[in-house]
Amino acid sequence: MTWLQTLDLRPLLDLACATGLGVLLLGRITDRRTLWLLRGFLFLVALAWVVQRYADLPLTSKLVDALVLACSLALAILWQGELRRLMELLGTGRVGNLFADRRRDSLASGSVSMLTEAAGRLSQARCGGLIVLDIGSDLRPEDFLNPGIRLDARLSVDLLLNLFAADTPLHDGAVLVQENRIAAAGVILPLSRQGLNRYGTRHLAALGLTERHAGCLCIVVSEETGTISLAQQGRLERPITSSRLHDLLTASLAPGPTGRSLSTDTPDSRG
Repeated sequence: MTWLQTLDLRPLLDLACATGLGVLLLGRITDRRTLWLLRGFLFLVALAWVVQRYADLPLTSKLVDALVLACSLALAILWQGELRRLMELLGTGRVGNLFADRRRDSLASGSVSMLTEAAGRLSQARCGGLIVLDIGSDLRPEDFLNPGIRLDARLSVDLLLNLFAADTPLHDGAVLVQENRIAAAGVILPLSRQGLNRYGTRHLAALGLTERHAGCLCIVVSEETGTISLAQQGRLERPITSSRLHDLLTASLAPGPTGRSLSTDTPDSRG
């Protein structure tokens, strides 16, 4: 019997699979704080494995296992949006999205200016609006509660204002912008469960979509107060001015692995 026949490759395979899974998880995280949490959790898991396998410390092993379990429950609550998105991808068979490169589609400077101008004019007119910017999530009809009406129209300020006019049938839904074009209107988004008593329907829809899809932004204009907001990765920055919106869009769409994270401000009205 040669040494090749006696060599047990299972530990090496186990280590390779665990390393690959860890690299995959760390590579999919774009938010710095989330990355820190995941690193800490993976460190605890590795520590628990080392204690159980190489140290005869029953009490320490139990304590570390209890700590890992408590952290797992806490992360399940904090990352419920990401976990729900994972289950949706697995359930719809779109597993390839987990391994695909997260590209960030470029939004032309002219498009940013038009979106900013449209949001400013909607704000001045106290006309509610919700604009979804797909910058890398490759959103599909099944990602929405209702995919709305397909348009595939050239992006323009006048068209956006007309779509959100109060006497039009599509004004209550969202407008989807993909590849510098208006892809659809009247889109119904999934709602978030955070801030149910503080936010209006448009803001909950913006939070709900950005919780599930990191590669999209949502511009929200409140119908009651005209407040402009921007949602990204389940966070909402409000109230902001048109110039501030322009700066945030420019920073978020800048080349690089991540855009600027938004800070959560205290809401002041329903949207």
